[in-house]
Amino acid sequence: MRIFLTGGSGYIGKAVIGTLVRQGHAVEALARNERAVETVTALGAAPLTGGLGDLGVLNAAAARADAVMHLAQAETGDEDLAAATAMQDGVGTGTYVHTGGAWVYGDTGGVADETAPWSPPPLVAWRKPVEDAVLGRAQRGGRPVVLRLGLLYGGENRLINTYYTVPGKEAGVIPYIGDGENRWALVHIDDVAELYAAALQAKAGSVYAGVGGVNPTARDCAFALSRAVGMEGKIASISLEQARERMGPVADAFALDQQLTPARAEAELGWTPAHTDPLSVLARG
Repeated sequence: MRIFLTGGSGYIGKAVIGTLVRQGHAVEALARNERAVETVTALGAAPLTGGLGDLGVLNAAAARADAVMHLAQAETGDEDLAAATAMQDGVGTGTYVHTGGAWVYGDTGGVADETAPWSPPPLVAWRKPVEDAVLGRAQRGGRPVVLRLGLLYGGENRLINTYYTVPGKEAGVIPYIGDGENRWALVHIDDVAELYAAALQAKAGSVYAGVGGVNPTARDCAFALSRAVGMEGKIASISLEQARERMGPVADAFALDQQLTPARAEAELGWTPAHTDPLSVLARG
């Protein structure tokens, strides 16, 4: 298939391009600068210079493709929706895979699936109108698919490294919020890449929780991270207020208690997460 994607030089995008190319797909990737051009080219994708605000570029690229994957992180909900609209207009009846996040479910109160009600922290509340509009295309001949990803780990570990590993190493102790008994719905980056590829065959209007099905506590994750940086067991509780001061709005997301299952994607797409021991991966760094 001919696939156009945004965010190809990012954490998720690099893994997805690698998987798609290995499967024999022809990938064209949006690249906003020369560094991004070099990155996606090295991965085997054809670069297309532009940004999310270049709606005409997005539309034309989507029209050339059999499927589109929107992986780039927009600055605002309006920007995300405008980009999604341009690409859905372009790809027409081809598959359009949109990136969402599992944080929109808030605290899940036990193990939940895609039907759980939304209760998003302010950081991701903007996703609701965007996803509603994206999925609404299924009623008008489009083929939208939304992947609501859990907290990613493996490889660069972007969010976890930024807010936990790096500052924790500098401070000499890895933090966790409150009692640390809240659970994180983790998913390995390599499994996510396979999920995007599997989503090409999904039915119009499908929504999948992109999670690994293993939901360790935040405290156990902090302990594993302490091992990765040679600080065996040096972890400490901080209050949510302290976390907000250090991390900003993302602190409320890290404090969520989430347990999610990948059962729907397993049943409908044949996707089974291969990485089921996130604590060992986190401990290796």
